[in-house]
Amino acid sequence: MAKTRKESFFWTSYSDLMTSMFFVMLVLFVLTISMLHYKMVKTAKERDATAAQLEKIQRLEKSIEKIDPDYFQYNEEFKRHTLKNVSVSFRGRSSNINDIEKEDLIRLRNAGRAILDFMRDAQRSIPDAEYMLIVEGQASRDNYPLNDELSYSRALSLVNYWRSEGIVFDSMPCELIVSGSGYKSRFREQPDIVGNFANQRFVIHIIPKPGNFTK
Repeated sequence: MAKTRKESFFWTSYSDLMTSMFFVMLVLFVLTISMLHYKMVKTAKERDATAAQLEKIQRLEKSIEKIDPDYFQYNEEFKRHTLKNVSVSFRGRSSNINDIEKEDLIRLRNAGRAILDFMRDAQRSIPDAEYMLIVEGQASRDNYPLNDELSYSRALSLVNYWRSEGIVFDSMPCELIVSGSGYKSRFREQPDIVGNFANQRFVIHIIPKPGNFTK
C-alpha cells in the first residue's frame, strides 16, 4: 500500500513538473515569436525610412545643379560649384572689397542674389532642405604671419558687401559660415607658389546638409 502511495505521489509530482515545464516553454516560445515579429517590423520600418532618406539626400544633392549657370559652374576635380567669370583678387595684405573691379563686384552681387533665389526654390521644392554656405577667404603663399586673420577679413568683406546690397540669408534654410584658410586650403589657384596673387581672394562653398528626414 505504501509503495502504491509513493508511486502515485511520484507520478503526480512528475506530471506537475512536466506541466510547469510545458508552460515555461510555451511562454518562452510566445515571447520569442513576439520578439522576432517586433524585430521584423522594426527592420522593415528602418529599411523604408532609410530608402526615403536616401531619396531625399539624392534630391538635395541634385538640387545644387539648378543654381544659376550664369554665375556658377561645376568643378569636376573638387566635386563642387564655383564662381564663374568673376575675377577676385585683393591687393597684398588688404581685405578692402573695393580692391575688386566694379564690374566683378556687380557680378558678386548678382551671384549672391542667385544663391538667394536658389535657396528659395529649394525651400519650396524640398521642405526639409538645408545647406551650409561657407565663404572662405584665402591668402597668397607669402609667409605673412597674419594670413589666417587676413583671409578671414576677406571673406567677411564679401558678407558685409552682400548685406549692404540687401542680400542676407537669415531666413534661408542655410547656415552661413565665414572662414579664413590662409594658404592651407586644397582649393587653390595653381601654381600655388610665392607671387601667385590670384590666391588673394575668397571662394564660396554651398554644401547640402541632410537635415532631419525622419518626419
